[in-house]
Amino acid sequence: MPDSGYDAATLAFYANEAPAYVTSNAFGVSRHLDGFLQRLATGARILELGCGSGRDAAEMLRRGFDVVATDGVAEMAAQAQARLGIPVAVLRFDQLDADAEYDAVWAHASLLHVPRAGLAPVLAAIYRALKPGGLHFACYKADGNERRDQFARLNNNLSLDQACATYRAAAPWQIVETQSYSGSGYDGVQRPWIAIIAARDAA
Repeated sequence: MPDSGYDAATLAFYANEAPAYVTSNAFGVSRHLDGFLQRLATGARILELGCGSGRDAAEMLRRGFDVVATDGVAEMAAQAQARLGIPVAVLRFDQLDADAEYDAVWAHASLLHVPRAGLAPVLAAIYRALKPGGLHFACYKADGNERRDQFARLNNNLSLDQACATYRAAAPWQIVETQSYSGSGYDGVQRPWIAIIAARDAA
C-alpha cells in the first residue's frame, strides 16, 4: 500500500462520481454531528476535511459556527460550494498545514480512505491545526484488513484498538470518547464502524 496521506484511485472515484455521490448523500446529517457540536462553544471555528456534498457543513453553518469546508477532489468541492454558498477549498489530507487555527476538526467518513501507513502524519497535522484543547472527530469502517472496496476505493478498516494506537503514536492526543456501531456507506451495506473524538492537549 502507498505510504502517502491519500490514495489516487480513491480520489479518481470521487472525481468521476461526484454528481451521483452528492445526490445519494444529499439529505440528513451525520448521526454524530449534534453530539459533537454540543461540545463546542457558540461560533467555534471548525475545519471540515472531506466535506463531500456539504451536508454536515450546511448544518454547522445553520447553527452559527464558523466553518472552513474542504475536500480533496475539485469536482466534489465544487458541488459543496454550490450548495453552501461559501468557498470550499480543494485540500488533500496530506496538504493540511495549519498551526493552532481551529477549535475543531470534523472528518466524517473521510480519513477512512487514508492508507494505514500514511495515517499517522495526517493525524499529526490535524493535531497541529487545532488550538490547545481543540476537538477532532472521525469515523472509520472497521470490518477487516486494509483493502479496496467494490468501487476501488481504499479503506483502512481500522479496529478500535488500531485506531487509538495510531492516534497516540501520531501526537499526544487525548482520546475523549469512542463508539462502535453498525452503519452503511455509499454501497448501502451494513458493517461495523468506529467513531473517535480526540482532543489536543490544553497545555
